Amino acid sequence: MPRYFFVNKNDLKKEHIAYLLARLPMGLSFFGHGLIRITKLDTFSDGMVKQFSKSILPEGFVSAFGHVLPFLEFITGVLLLLGFFTRSALVLGSVVILMLIFGTSLIEQWNGIFTQLFYAAYLAVLYYFSQYNVISVDSRMGGVK
Repeated sequence: MPRYFFVNKNDLKKEHIAYLLARLPMGLSFFGHGLIRITKLDTFSDGMVKQFSKSILPEGFVSAFGHVLPFLEFITGVLLLLGFFTRSALVLGSVVILMLIFGTSLIEQWNGIFTQLFYAAYLAVLYYFSQYNVISVDSRMGGVK
């Protein structure tokens, strides 16, 4: 029986393709954010420290977060692109977005929160429909994770 990616042709449904087409852009967004920031980690972290200089957060905390955030984004992106530990990656992505919403609130960047809320909703929808995550490493390894 012919196979497409990890699914038998006869078992492939439009819902499976739709889920893949929804998962990949979110994964690529996280991957791209993380990748470019990792290549200029100190510059990115220093920029965050500057941006949060008038917030209640200590400089050391902001600097540490600025060094960790790109790796969290990168890992989330890779996992989503592969469809590997997808549900866990969606939860991780949601936690990252919650932290970003908190920080954005502290510096009163209200317009930025709208984008972050969109990400949060998108991640929640992906989690809700994760039973359609059939074109994925998770599926290949024996089930939706």
